[in-house]
Amino acid sequence: MTTVPASPLPRFPHDFLWGVSTSAQQIEGAVDEDGRGPSAWDVFTARPGRVKDGSDARVATGHYHRYREDVALLKGLGVGAYRFSVAWPRVVPAGRGAVNGAGLDFYDRLVDELLAAGVRPVATLFHWDTPQPLEEAGGWLRRETAEHFAAYAEVVAARLGDRVAHWITLNEPAELTLLGYGLGQHAPGRELVFDALPAAHHQLLGHGLAVQALRARGARSIGIANSHGPTWPASATDADTAAAGLYDLLLNRLFADPVLLGRYPDEELAALLPGPVADDLKVISEPLDWYGINYYQPTLVGAPDPAATGPADFGGIALPPELPFAPREIEGYPRTDFGWPVVPGALTELLLSFRERYGASLPPVMITENGCAYEGIEDGARIAFLDGHLRALHEAMDAGVDVRGYFVWSLLDNFEWAEGYARRFGLVHVDFSTLVRTPKASYRWLRDALRDQARG
Repeated sequence: MTTVPASPLPRFPHDFLWGVSTSAQQIEGAVDEDGRGPSAWDVFTARPGRVKDGSDARVATGHYHRYREDVALLKGLGVGAYRFSVAWPRVVPAGRGAVNGAGLDFYDRLVDELLAAGVRPVATLFHWDTPQPLEEAGGWLRRETAEHFAAYAEVVAARLGDRVAHWITLNEPAELTLLGYGLGQHAPGRELVFDALPAAHHQLLGHGLAVQALRARGARSIGIANSHGPTWPASATDADTAAAGLYDLLLNRLFADPVLLGRYPDEELAALLPGPVADDLKVISEPLDWYGINYYQPTLVGAPDPAATGPADFGGIALPPELPFAPREIEGYPRTDFGWPVVPGALTELLLSFRERYGASLPPVMITENGCAYEGIEDGARIAFLDGHLRALHEAMDAGVDVRGYFVWSLLDNFEWAEGYARRFGLVHVDFSTLVRTPKASYRWLRDALRDQARG
């Protein structure tokens, strides 16, 4: 039975941008059609044991062939914008060099379909699907990948820039660095721990170079989608406070400070990074029109247990014992089917902390992802999650944080990376055997909430 919140949402500004988000690797399928090259994720999922249910994204939700149906769902939902990602290997199969015209044609059709439906296109240039030839050459550990990314950005902007309203350079470089290069839980499956730091720097450099390429093509609304959440010390002890501070530095400030302040948060850390870092930071901090935040949960962190002899487990991720911090389980809150704590107030806390930390250097904010994994089509728990987080967002706005938009993750149930198809984040249920789409109760709730907002 669906639980409907007792009162309507508070009023958001009339020009507030409401949207939903997806990514190419997770929904498109058609991985070997029309000239698309392999991605690092295609190769990663082919290795036994890498994806929990043994699945891959060869079909995913079939969006490549069913995009018109999905745009109709967007129109029915009543959102003003759709955040999708362009698959780098679909447009430039080798990551550099020859451009695949058929790949660009697909995004041409998608953008035109969106505009015809009255939905504003928001294009993400990179959502983790590094072309495999570049990955084999070192991927984001190499500076050249940032340069190839900028060239690819120019190609996409040249084709779509006359119609795409908003651009996002990168999605969650922290996760690719940590899970892909540091711990090996995501593609490309490297286990470099702190030797993964060059991947962070080169992604940020690629971001800055892509901003320059987009500006050269006339783009006027550019952001990045970084993942952030409050870091809570497990106790007030010096050891736990120091461990939480280091975790916060690596997962939050390492990716925000260079973009917003033009510097790394720690000089010793900056000294570990490759290349002419000072010159690179001038590129990385190219001015943005807005700053995207993906928020899911806070993290409780303490000092590592000195008695531990093997890897710690955190949310199903094995953490090496040499890490100088240890995430802990947060108790006292409801949990999603992914096991993540549901803490709407932490979104308010996060936004207020960003305003305090960055001040005038913080441009307007977009919440570029926020969502939850729950089973079922009558998904009252998802409704409660969205309702709570939107109220928390409004509280931050009332306190003076300039937030211009909110995007739900996600439109569709999809391929959820190393979890395979076991976690459902969609407002729309997908039967993965037939690809039939069925709007959930949360879809209907959000549709009605947006109609109420539009009535003013």
